[in-house]
Formats: sequence, structure tokens, C-alpha cells
Amino acid sequence: MAELLHLTELERWRDGDGDVTAASLATEGFVHASPDEATLLAVAGRFYADTAADLVVLVIDADLLGAEVRWEAAAPSPPPGVPAGTLFPHIYGPIPRAAVIGTATLRRGPDGVYTGLEPVDGARRDDGPLSRR
Repeated sequence: MAELLHLTELERWRDGDGDVTAASLATEGFVHASPDEATLLAVAGRFYADTAADLVVLVIDADLLGAEVRWEAAAPSPPPGVPAGTLFPHIYGPIPRAAVIGTATLRRGPDGVYTGLEPVDGARRDDGPLSRR
């Protein structure tokens, strides 16, 4: 089972009752995801450092998506801290809630920099990025 990580607004996750989508699905044709915790933290630091919204990380079982996942390069380049050539999982369709096998919150250091993930919903950290079994 491949696990992917998707960062979204907590309100979008809590208030929805259907598939999870993102604006990028309409504008770019896919939902952005990250392959691992370190990459997700770099993305959060680059694109969400100043956000006031509460965020949540969705741990997705790629086998349950029902949508194509393409591993593609970041355009124009990966965020700082992510090696050049890193491929990102792009989900070409909405994320069914049944494919979300766990959630996590982002932890910040005293300087406001994202430093890690805190599993919620019974997630464990000992098998994959954040697994819930």
C-alpha cells in the first residue's frame, strides 16, 4: 500500500461529506500531494507559512483512490529543502473519504517553522508516514 499525504484546510475536511477536492483540480487538473513527511513540511513552509487557517494532513491509501496518480516533477521547481528531481504524486481526480486512512496536524517550532506531524484519529507512526490500522 502506497501512502500519500495531502495538506488541506481543516474546515474543508470537517465540513465536507463527499469527496475531498482542491482548487488545483479545476485549475491544474489534479490534486497536489506529497510522498513523505519531509517533503510535505517543505511544501507547508513554502506555501502555508503565513496562513491563518487551521490545516490538516490527510494520509491517503493510493490503492483506494479510484483516480490516476502520476509522479511528476514540481513546476517550476521544488520548494526549498526538497532535492531537485523529486517527484510529487499528483492525483487526477477527487479524493474519496474512504481513501483517507488517517489524519495529522502540523507541529510548529517557536520560530513558526513547521517541524513535524502529530497523528490524530488513532494514527500510528511506526508503519509508513502515518498509518492507521
